[in-house]
Amino acid sequence: MSTRRRRRRTGKRVTVWLTIAVGIGSILTGLAALATDVTRGPVGAVVPDVVSDAAAFSGAVLGFLLLLAAYGLRRGLRAGVVAAGALVLLAAAHGVAQSSPYSVPLVVLSLAAFVVLLSNRNRFTRRLALSQSQAAVLTAVLGVIAYGTVGSYTIRREFDGLSTAFDAFYFTLVTASTVGYGDITPLTDSARLFALSLVVLGPASLGVAVGTLFAPAIEGRLSQTFGRMSNARLARLEDHVVVLGYDEPTEPVLEELADRITFVVITPDDAQASRLSERDVDVLTADPTDEETLERVQVDEAAAVVAATWNEADDALAVLTARQVSPDVRIVAVSIAGSAEKLERAGADVVIDPRRIFGRMTVDAALDGDADVERARGCDGDRGDTSDGIGGSGRDDGESGDERGDKRGGGG
Repeated sequence: MSTRRRRRRTGKRVTVWLTIAVGIGSILTGLAALATDVTRGPVGAVVPDVVSDAAAFSGAVLGFLLLLAAYGLRRGLRAGVVAAGALVLLAAAHGVAQSSPYSVPLVVLSLAAFVVLLSNRNRFTRRLALSQSQAAVLTAVLGVIAYGTVGSYTIRREFDGLSTAFDAFYFTLVTASTVGYGDITPLTDSARLFALSLVVLGPASLGVAVGTLFAPAIEGRLSQTFGRMSNARLARLEDHVVVLGYDEPTEPVLEELADRITFVVITPDDAQASRLSERDVDVLTADPTDEETLERVQVDEAAAVVAATWNEADDALAVLTARQVSPDVRIVAVSIAGSAEKLERAGADVVIDPRRIFGRMTVDAALDGDADVERARGCDGDRGDTSDGIGGSGRDDGESGDERGDKRGGGG
């Protein structure tokens, strides 16, 4: 792995863990401020008690939002950087408003996290794409809350105990969730009808939201059954190998990878994907030459890419797309029709030509005796001995074109 990729990955991990630390710190600081009567710090003299108490409660809530933002950062989302940056600044402000000795580490940690977020913001480039169901849930929930808050505040004179916008927001939440404490009651028929509408719309929108929350778990089970990976599992891929394409000749590659590293196979064939999934192989049923597909399998976080679609045009396109999505990832391609130079130009670091390797090994075994037969069978136990037979383009080592051609074809 190149130094640049290692530095990039380390920066992302530090950013995620710092955001998590600020989130946990905000929760603990808020709980400590609520549970104890601590001595106010230097800022306490100018901060009203009501502000400090409110900051203690909202600080705990803010901590959970920071954990959610850290999840977005873990997935490489650009929106996660924006959300985390705003929230860590709010966490620092909450620590100042709480003005207790417990909040000092939170302020320092929040400011440090903000600096790290700024310096690593370009490492998070994925766009947030909501599904239709997620967008519908978000619209429904926010719509019901807005409807209840604005509506109840507009007719506040027809309610007992409702006078402010916060009262209207509170009434909307407790009514829509069917909690109904009874401290705010409608006094007129129009107010009662309005409250009834919230009783109907609130549980309906919350029911849709709950269904959407449980959908990923159901999707994961169905995906495993039908040979497809869930989005949650795809988001957790890191330091893995992406295998573009699958066919019978690819099987030895998967057998080698299975004992050494996590890998995921991309194939457009549903039947192949189902068979691989039955063997507990991570597989995504999709086009291996599509840019969006490569982004979903976290190519920018992969240790390497193996292009083996067994189609000359598709291999070249897959290599080109993978190189565009992740300029630093190591790409190994298989040449089946003398297309090694084309694959190199597309961006492959190493090109394997199985036919020429087979030809060389066969001739060496015939002319040079048992030693080469044993090497061809892999009986010497040294993987490095066969490296001259599988060759590569040598993009990074400055070899000449003739040397690369000799290595690629296994000639000599």
